[in-house]
Amino acid sequence: MLYRYTKLTGILFFATTLLFAQQMPINFSDSSDNFIGFSSSNFSTRNNPNDASDTVGQFFNDGTNAWQGFYIDLIRPIDLDVLKTIRLDFYQFDTNTHTILLKLELGANPDVEVKVNTNTSGWRNNIQFNFANAVLSSDGTTPVNASGTYGRLTIFIDGGSNISGTYLIDDIDDGSTPTDPNAIDVEYTDLVWADEFNTAGKTPVNATNWFHQTQIPAGGSWFNGEVQHYTNRIENSFVENGNLNIVAIKESFTDQGVTKQYTSARLNSKFAFTYGRVDVRAKLPNEDGTWPAIWTLGKTINEDGGYWDNQGFGTTNWPACGEIDIMEHGLGAVNHTSSAIHTPSSFGNTVNTASQTISDVANNYHIYSMNWSPNQITFLVDGIAYYTYNPSEKNANTWPFDEDQYMLLNVAMGGISGTVDPTFTNSSMIIDYVRVYQNTALDVTDYTHTDFKIYPNPVSNTINIISKNSIENIEIFDMLGHKVLETTQSKTVHIEHLNAGIYVVKIFTNTAIATKRIVIK
Repeated sequence: MLYRYTKLTGILFFATTLLFAQQMPINFSDSSDNFIGFSSSNFSTRNNPNDASDTVGQFFNDGTNAWQGFYIDLIRPIDLDVLKTIRLDFYQFDTNTHTILLKLELGANPDVEVKVNTNTSGWRNNIQFNFANAVLSSDGTTPVNASGTYGRLTIFIDGGSNISGTYLIDDIDDGSTPTDPNAIDVEYTDLVWADEFNTAGKTPVNATNWFHQTQIPAGGSWFNGEVQHYTNRIENSFVENGNLNIVAIKESFTDQGVTKQYTSARLNSKFAFTYGRVDVRAKLPNEDGTWPAIWTLGKTINEDGGYWDNQGFGTTNWPACGEIDIMEHGLGAVNHTSSAIHTPSSFGNTVNTASQTISDVANNYHIYSMNWSPNQITFLVDGIAYYTYNPSEKNANTWPFDEDQYMLLNVAMGGISGTVDPTFTNSSMIIDYVRVYQNTALDVTDYTHTDFKIYPNPVSNTINIISKNSIENIEIFDMLGHKVLETTQSKTVHIEHLNAGIYVVKIFTNTAIATKRIVIK
């Protein structure tokens, strides 16, 4: 969820601006085709003055700085080894001569640029910038037949001069063939952790899997102006009829010396992971002022009262720990869900996020998913990808996503989700399952010829092991890393005393160690 107010202003702004374009061509029909202005320039979109059905980019310089400009980072870099020419359409409202400078940055090779002059009122279409005849940006004069890939496109209009003006640009194209910007790059297929919530009757949340986070942050209130207490009471979170219920209730409740008028629950998973896919099948509350969220935080977040901070991992402040918002509802109209990324480069009033309207979130189950690989994070609803975060430059500011994250499930009240409906009494987020997938193909270290098989998988009572090498020892661990069984049996291992769940089997032979995840049902 949009997790914390900005420290500079004390106010959190929800921005639907994406800092990363999908790819070429850029025709401003997609909300991700968004340039970032600098040195007091401003970018927006508007209708084409000649065609109200066509959206174009509007670029404004106020003339206060000689090098005002605009940049966009591309999810798919421009490749000058394949195509040398970039084209665009340019609209000016006068007949003065204006210089358009295209600069390519964030490449392995030095920055390069090309200038073109124009003095035609109205649209001048298909202006060509040939980077076979570029110059080095370092001095602006050295000619170069530019090559290599570049992740950032920067535009200057009348660069070097204090000239104010408004200009329109459309159809920026490097000639490449568009590809699906949300294509999954790594498919994760092995179930490594799950909670199916299949206990009989009405029971508390499984404490092996989940931790109730109830400690109020310093100052007596949760972030973003939320107005609820989070509790560990069964009234606010329970399992029943195959579902987890997180229930927000209107009631006067005093905890930690503070009285609030709403209660709810906030669950931390006791499982953390790096890379994989999360699927959560859920129905959502949709009353005014409810703010349900399915999300993750870096395990190292420094947050008193959080599960992983309590375990001694809290070394990193937010947002440097990274946050991945898989699903939020309540920040827009009913049935309007969103996903977001929070990093040091993406928080406060500038957030990488996307949203869409789906059908009846309160009465229909939807599967909210996140596919996280070393290269990109893709968000899906009901198996359809609709937003991918893939910064062209990955560093601590843009990509703190190379370490463990853990999951959070909660329903907040009020805050930036708006005023709570005065007739509100209670409402629930109902979750059918939470599943995490990774690729856990057999990993045999230091000896590549070990050949063994574990079956069946999933398993109920016994697992069978076949190995060409002599097995010296077998260890089984739960997903928290606790050793739950050790044996020297080499063919059949009895596991009927273990609870249902995901486990790791480690096999020691005289030449190698091998691991395999199994599901006990």
